[in-house]
Amino acid sequence: MIDTLIINARLIDGTGSPWYWGDIAIHEDRIAAMGALKGTAAGRVIDAAGRVVSPGFMDMHTHSDLQPLAFPTHDCKIRQGVTTDVIGHDGLGLAPVTPETAAILREQIAGWNGTPDVDWNWTTISSYLDRFDRQVAVNVAMFAPHGTIRLAVMGMENRPPAATELEHMKRLLDQAMREGAIGLSTGLTYAPCMFASDDELVELCEVMRPYGGFYAPHHRNYGMAALQAYADSIEIGRKAGVPVHLTHAHLGFPINKGRGVELLAMIDQARAEGVEVTLDTYPYLAGATTLHSLLPGWSHDGGTNATLARLQSPETRERLRHELEVTGSDGFQGVPLGWEMIQISGILGEHDPSVIGLTIDQAAARAGQTPFDYFANLLTQTRLGVSILSLIGNEENVQTIMQHPAHVIGSDGILIGGRPHPRGWGSHIRFLSHYVRDLGLLTWEEGIRKITSAAARRIGSIDRGILRPGFMADLVIFDPDTLRDTATYEQPRSYPKGVDYVAVNGSFVVAEGQTTGALPGRALRRPFGRTPERFTRLL
Repeated sequence: MIDTLIINARLIDGTGSPWYWGDIAIHEDRIAAMGALKGTAAGRVIDAAGRVVSPGFMDMHTHSDLQPLAFPTHDCKIRQGVTTDVIGHDGLGLAPVTPETAAILREQIAGWNGTPDVDWNWTTISSYLDRFDRQVAVNVAMFAPHGTIRLAVMGMENRPPAATELEHMKRLLDQAMREGAIGLSTGLTYAPCMFASDDELVELCEVMRPYGGFYAPHHRNYGMAALQAYADSIEIGRKAGVPVHLTHAHLGFPINKGRGVELLAMIDQARAEGVEVTLDTYPYLAGATTLHSLLPGWSHDGGTNATLARLQSPETRERLRHELEVTGSDGFQGVPLGWEMIQISGILGEHDPSVIGLTIDQAAARAGQTPFDYFANLLTQTRLGVSILSLIGNEENVQTIMQHPAHVIGSDGILIGGRPHPRGWGSHIRFLSHYVRDLGLLTWEEGIRKITSAAARRIGSIDRGILRPGFMADLVIFDPDTLRDTATYEQPRSYPKGVDYVAVNGSFVVAEGQTTGALPGRALRRPFGRTPERFTRLL
């Protein structure tokens, strides 16, 4: 007898093919059969009553590195139908680490992940991924993070690596790939990633080639020089002979309005020349990051204490103010900063919570300070522990880019703070309900393909993302007519409507619209289906 039988379903199978009526049988963690199955003996029968059944959704860009470990049911994602989160993005993941670098990372990315009460008892990627395996509600796949690897070898120093240091980084990346990493991420506007040259990145990417890994850059500029930065990222993949996945590939700021077509033409040209390029975006206009990331790259040299000292030096503060407000900091993509574009979304530690939701200029006026002084003082008082929204998006570019066949959805969701970005609670449902159903930019079949099989193929998972007998039973049952996101900038922690059932590895984590508490998630290690090599220490 099978475990679960779903009948009367409108099946959108994830391939992009037209929907069709059918039933699905689930046994243990896999799809056992599909077709006309009514009357088959089953421990549980779910009548889909004409609702859509699709593969589980994949989130290609997340910052779920700590939150599922602290809150294992991970409601914000499973209630959207997301069954796999891709972690380790922007070059600042949480493994591999030493005791020294773990402390630095904990502080550096507190604005992304907070400081939950989690025992950091891992050192390698394998031991870190073990913490997720069958202990959280979602599956996770992980990038080897460039900055974390560089930190382990060189600390926060702003200089090229010596030959021995580069070889050490290459060994650490090789180890990460053997432990199951899907590729290499970097964050070239974040320290220490920003201190690396393109040549360093090419040499590291070459390490991945035998493993089938791919390069996922948060590249050097999303503003004044965005298209050149995209071209540089593609060139790194071309030289290294590896695929390139352009993460959160928005074209924001007024200077890039209407230039989405140029980015897509660049991608099409590269693909025509044999460079495998894909990309993800989130379906919103505001970005989200840490407040200290707006600082120029040179100010991060030496780590947090050195940055704080610069913020408290009168001479250096004036230099920082001039770069931010007049010439344009590389931390704000070379664009002179308007403080009305930066909204406070979260603050760590003891601080006035009423400033959350205010822009920097509004909070500064209330405090009787200039916007720059308020910015510098806030960073100093919180030891850089502030998260923000940046109001920089172009709707025309969002719509243009998401229609490209190589595009998938990544939420880039930061899940902490008093008023975080709603994309952590709504990206996939907003994409389907607003852009697919309401605006009709894509068919349901193509929209589902982008968040299922296209994402699964990108990370190299060959038995997920499609409804097919023998494939893993990650699936979603939803009502296409009532489906909608409810998370807003004012009330971000609001769950979507219309998602009725979600299964991860055959176990239902959402049933009748409510979470079940089940924790069937797995760490998806590449190449999938192979037992990874395990290490007890760093090379």
